[in-house]
Amino acid sequence: MRTAIVATAAFFLIAGAAAAAPVTTVSTAKGDVLAGENGMTLYTFKNDKKGVSNCNGGCAKNWPPLAAADGDKADGPYSVIERKDGSYQWAKNGMPLYFWIKDAKKGDTTGDGVNGVWDIARP
Repeated sequence: MRTAIVATAAFFLIAGAAAAAPVTTVSTAKGDVLAGENGMTLYTFKNDKKGVSNCNGGCAKNWPPLAAADGDKADGPYSVIERKDGSYQWAKNGMPLYFWIKDAKKGDTTGDGVNGVWDIARP
């Protein structure tokens, strides 16, 4: 009986950890920014709408979405949206989150302001 309780508790701890938004805060020259677990800065796209990504195809090659797994669930201000191609992406306050292909290391913010439509995501 004790083994079953421990195994059940472990399952829910693992399941809960898998559902948490994979983000962190990183200090940069532009202040604190939202970053993926890899420490790379996250961005929002002004052409998106809440719950809808409009960055697909070539755009998504340059601005890779912060991928979510099927079954990941909303966590505070973070939600999961379904993309046009059927994959899933994390969003903050409904706005999809992306990486920028030209950021090379933790703390880079070279995507901020690109074409006047990309902004650093803030914690």
